[in-house]
Amino acid sequence: MIPGGGQPNMQQLLQQAQKMQQDLALAQEELAATEVGGQAGGGLVKATVTGSGELRSLAIDPKAVDPEDTETLADLIVAAVQAANENAQQLQQEKLGPLAQGLGGMPGLPF
Repeated sequence: MIPGGGQPNMQQLLQQAQKMQQDLALAQEELAATEVGGQAGGGLVKATVTGSGELRSLAIDPKAVDPEDTETLADLIVAAVQAANENAQQLQQEKLGPLAQGLGGMPGLPF
């Protein structure tokens, strides 16, 4: 702030915005490198996604495979991937939430 109650120091605001932007980029990199899992059918199907939501692996227990009932297997796969993505979204909130709130509090920034 400028002494006497003037406008905020623009250089200082820009530095704060730049720091927050760097922190956000770092958090996004961490999310992309972090893996989270989800499962369905009591662990018969397990999915692993990155913190940014990219599917990395899918493990299917042979007990889940019934050639006469592929619909159940498909449902288990979808449920495991959804569970993994929900865990990824929770991780995103933990990592990015505070940063997004900080950016939203800066005047003149469209966040």
